[in-house]
Amino acid sequence: MKKLWNSLPFRLLLGVVAGILIGQVASENVMHVVVTVKYVLGQLITFCVPLIIIGFIAPSITKLGRHASRMLGVAVTCAYVSSVGAALFAMGAGYGLIPHLSIISEVDGLKKLPEVVFQLDIPQVMGVMSALVLSVLLGLAATWVKADIFTKLLDEFQKMILVIVTRVVIPLLPAFIAFTFCALSYEGTITKQLPVFLKIVVIVMIGHYLWLTLLYAIGGAYSKTNPLTVVRNYGPAYLTAVGTMSSAATLAVALRCAKKSEPQLREDMVDFGIPLFANIHLCGSVLTEVFFVMTVSKILYGEIPSLGSMLLFCLLLGIFAIGAPGVPGGTVMASLGLIIGVLGFKDSGTALMLTIFALQDSFGTACNVTGDGALAMILTGYANRHGIKKQNIQIGL
Repeated sequence: MKKLWNSLPFRLLLGVVAGILIGQVASENVMHVVVTVKYVLGQLITFCVPLIIIGFIAPSITKLGRHASRMLGVAVTCAYVSSVGAALFAMGAGYGLIPHLSIISEVDGLKKLPEVVFQLDIPQVMGVMSALVLSVLLGLAATWVKADIFTKLLDEFQKMILVIVTRVVIPLLPAFIAFTFCALSYEGTITKQLPVFLKIVVIVMIGHYLWLTLLYAIGGAYSKTNPLTVVRNYGPAYLTAVGTMSSAATLAVALRCAKKSEPQLREDMVDFGIPLFANIHLCGSVLTEVFFVMTVSKILYGEIPSLGSMLLFCLLLGIFAIGAPGVPGGTVMASLGLIIGVLGFKDSGTALMLTIFALQDSFGTACNVTGDGALAMILTGYANRHGIKKQNIQIGL
């Protein structure tokens, strides 16, 4: 029972259920308290967003710079193209399917929420886009001048931010989400849209399998090997990822599965690529987030974001995924700045995104881990085509 209680998805689900039930019976006086606490928690979480961006993007860039090599460039390019490709695939599916999901965006029949009792404003230290630009410039500058001391400082800052995420932000999420869903339930928004959430989870999982099929087809064609000989070994890694919701926790199993696929996957490419891809290749999580963000926008704001906004979001999301923290919902956590800054989501939108993303994050992580095998096939094909001999490449993780 204790293990179940410590599970973030269980606590999120409990928060959702409790919030919906309380919202159905809550009086106006109770809702005054709910709206106020929700506002304060939202301010605190929003305050952390620029810190999360700097804490994970800048150190990630310096780590890539320290290990810069020909194969690293190929690996990072493959991971970015796969993540952005998955995002664009989800975007196309979103524009094609979401208008036909019977999403009702009416606001006329909704109850009006009470006013906040008091406003405790916690301004961000800087805007989210400023944080993104600053983190990129700091990471690149530290790499260019080989600033070892500053690089170590960024690494320490990353550890501090991860502690803030795991000990402050994550523990607050179930409460924040409970209050958010209580408000949505009181208004009447969420109860009208429950069937839609079930539909989009099924659609996203189908999207995962379609994208994995495409990745392995490309990997097999490029490396001139049978992709089925690789993917059939990935069953244990897929199931482990579903259970742990963590690419890092699945790494040992993923390495074992990949090494069973020789000669389709060269051992040196597995030792180099799989640990790296576990940190920077998040095709399943990105695909999930893009489709969810379009659906949530339609539900809460009455329309899907414009094509220009979605294209910018997809291109930047591939970069943000590289610095995503290794916690459940890490991709959406790292990209909160994009969701707020590029797409203009408010507190209710970000809370809804965090919830539905984290509740099915296990399948997104499983897609990420399984997709790493396809990219390892591409690395093996590249090395063989260019006459690169086996070598011991160590990646600091």
